[in-house]
Amino acid sequence: MPEVVAAAAPLGLVLVVEDDAAVRMSIALLLKLHGYATEEYGSAEQFLQSSPLPQRPACVLADIRLPGMSGTALQARMVGNRHAPPVLLMTAQGSEELARAALLRGAVDFLEKPIDETALLSAVAAGLRSDAERIARESERDALAMRLGTLSRQERLLFEQITDGRQMREIAEQWGLAVEVVEQQRAGLMEKLQAPRMADLFRLRFQIGERLSGRAEPI
Repeated sequence: MPEVVAAAAPLGLVLVVEDDAAVRMSIALLLKLHGYATEEYGSAEQFLQSSPLPQRPACVLADIRLPGMSGTALQARMVGNRHAPPVLLMTAQGSEELARAALLRGAVDFLEKPIDETALLSAVAAGLRSDAERIARESERDALAMRLGTLSRQERLLFEQITDGRQMREIAEQWGLAVEVVEQQRAGLMEKLQAPRMADLFRLRFQIGERLSGRAEPI
């Protein structure tokens, strides 16, 4: 009996939005031959109605001139959603000005038809790398939010005061506690946040990107 070889996992998902069926199928076939999974849509509206946001690295490859909503309008919609995959735009009537505008609005790349195979594969790879990085950042933020959720109100206040640059002695005096007690609380805080070093607390504060509510009174 011949050995069964498992198929390699797709390199990523490319969502092709193109109203010309022949062009759409040709692009999808090329991408599949190079190991990518694809989904095909004939319009931006069909894509928005039919496609939930993928939970794996993906990118949208959209023609600029589509019936109904244009590719640039779709790009604007996607850029406004931080959970959406990046967009690559393509057109048969390109110009330097059009390309520059698309890139300034956040497109990963701008491809002119007929699309060069090497340029397409390079652009898709860049788009998928960008989305993989986005997913990793979101996963890290979610994990941090879960850890923050385990803190008591006083621990959240302590975290804020430490990362505001307050010294342990200052905090202890303000709270009417011994320095050793505040240091013990800091140790518990660092354990909950999985922050082995003081520098890690500051890094976590930077990742949060906003000020925590410090209105709790120390116990």
